[in-house]
Amino acid sequence: MSESRATIGVFGGSGLYELFEDVEEVKIDTPYGETSDLISLATVKGKRVAFLPRHGHKHHIPPHMIPYRANVYAMKSLGVHRIIGPAAVGSLQERITPGDFVVCDQFVDRTWGRKDTFYDGPIVTHIEGAHPYCESLRSITIEACREQGINVHTRGTVVVIQGPRFSTCSESDWFTRMGWEVVSMTAYPEVILARELGICYVNISLVTDHDAGLVAGHGGKPVNVEEVMRVLSENATGVRGVIMSMIDRMPEEPCPECMAVMEKARM
Repeated sequence: MSESRATIGVFGGSGLYELFEDVEEVKIDTPYGETSDLISLATVKGKRVAFLPRHGHKHHIPPHMIPYRANVYAMKSLGVHRIIGPAAVGSLQERITPGDFVVCDQFVDRTWGRKDTFYDGPIVTHIEGAHPYCESLRSITIEACREQGINVHTRGTVVVIQGPRFSTCSESDWFTRMGWEVVSMTAYPEVILARELGICYVNISLVTDHDAGLVAGHGGKPVNVEEVMRVLSENATGVRGVIMSMIDRMPEEPCPECMAVMEKARM
């Protein structure tokens, strides 16, 4: 790992391809291949921040092909110890509406084939996964959302589907009946990879639509890309404001709880 060049990382999702001005763009070589794009480094609120659009700045990488390991490893190599992970999601519950933010505290993984660990052996490693998101960082996020006037849900489960297609009505109905709040294509495995490297991670789910099952049951239209991008465009100022407020609130020192995850994970 190189000398620290940033302490905070941001992964841009759909609709968030640039975040800062006056940036230094860097290419980070990793053992896991190329990152999604160049990483932009900037000084924000007196802190060094690294920004990487997970789909690439031209949105040319679909969810199931994102180089998640390379992206997270690159952040670690820059010295990042906190990552903000905004992502577009569909709502699975009527009380959660387009334009709302959900600061998730749980996920359900329905993906397959994604490289989701840095530890393929020979040392067998099992990290604790019961509470995957950093509670300290979640609290900072919730405070920032409220400061910006965002309608924020302080807990929720995100079910992560493989993509790139959207859910069928039956799949979506199942997710809703299970009581899960939102559905995403990119919320896994970033959080677990960050956890393996001792990095705090928070998911900010940006609700763009009601998912297929819920909408179909009320006579509406299923989700489509045009509607998703329209809502994301409307929310762009809000999510940027939240991220800036979060950066301002973040302590300089790393989180001891997240850094200690690996201490009891080795066989």
